[in-house]
Amino acid sequence: MRPYLDSLYRLSGALAAFFIVAICATVVLQVGANIVDKLAAWLMGAPIGLLIPSYAEFTGFFLAAATFFALAHALRAGSHIRVSLIIRNFRGRARRWIELWCLALALTLSAFFTFYALDLVYESWLFGDLAVGMVALPMWIPQAAMALGLVVLTVALLDDLVCVARGGEASYQGIDETTGAPTAGD
Repeated sequence: MRPYLDSLYRLSGALAAFFIVAICATVVLQVGANIVDKLAAWLMGAPIGLLIPSYAEFTGFFLAAATFFALAHALRAGSHIRVSLIIRNFRGRARRWIELWCLALALTLSAFFTFYALDLVYESWLFGDLAVGMVALPMWIPQAAMALGLVVLTVALLDDLVCVARGGEASYQGIDETTGAPTAGD
C-alpha cells in the first residue's frame, strides 16, 4: 500500500507543479500578445486585439489547483508550517499523544472541508454554474481540482495518523523546520 500512497502524493505534487507552469505559460503568452498588439498599434496605427480569452480567470483557477494539489505533497515533505514550539519539548508517550491529537484534529478539519468541497462541485455541476469570463467554463471543473487536492490531503493526514497510532513517526518527523532538510540521524 505504501508505494501506491507515495505515488499518489508525488502525483499530487506533480499536478501542482504542472499548474504553476500553466500559470507562467498563460501569463507569458498574454504578455507576448500585449507586446505584439503594442507593436501593431505603433506600426499600423491600430492594435490587432490579441488576447488570451479569460486569462485572468484561468490563472486564478490554475493557482487554486496548484495550491490544493500541493497540500499533501508539502505535508509529506515537512513543508507545512507547524507549531512545534510546545511539542518539541515533550518526549515519549506524551509527545505521541499530542501528535495523535494534532493529527486527529487536522484530519477532522480536512475531512470537513473535503466533504463540503465535494458538495460544492456536485452543486455546481447540478445547477450548471459557469465562470463569468469570456470563456464560460463550467465551475465544477476548477472546483474539482480543489476538491481532489483536499481528498489527497485527507488521505495523507489519515496515513500519518495511522502510522503514529501504530507507534511509527509521522512523515514530516525528522525534517528540520528551518531548512526542510532531514535532521541528523535520519
